[in-house]
Amino acid sequence: MPIKYELDDELQKIVNEIALLLFPHVKMDSVVCMRSYGSSSRGTIARCHALGKAMQLALGRRGFYVIEVISKRFDKLSNEDKLKTLIHELMHIPKSFGGGFRHHDYVCDRNVEIEYERYVNLKRRDFEDDIQKDEKERKRRWW
Repeated sequence: MPIKYELDDELQKIVNEIALLLFPHVKMDSVVCMRSYGSSSRGTIARCHALGKAMQLALGRRGFYVIEVISKRFDKLSNEDKLKTLIHELMHIPKSFGGGFRHHDYVCDRNVEIEYERYVNLKRRDFEDDIQKDEKERKRRWW
């Protein structure tokens, strides 16, 4: 069976949020999230693909990345592991956003865990800030 690819809007929203909080160098208008079905790869959960320099020059554009999740493995993960997988793939995108990759000497379990904890803390802080804003707004309406 050939591999089937489809765009995934829900995954895109999650990756956009992660990049906004953790990786401001990632230009989300040049990152697309896809889900694949029918891959025969062994053990691969997700991949990050880049538009190479020669293709960038030919097309007259800068870097472009695709984050692909292999549905049969990714879908079985816990939500925490799904987030860690997406963080891992985003960490491969270098600050130059030039079509290259950061290698596994940097994108390792230890660094993914650090970024995951940072993400959770930033989300918690945003949630708490939203609650405080809502509380202030509600009090203001009563007066």
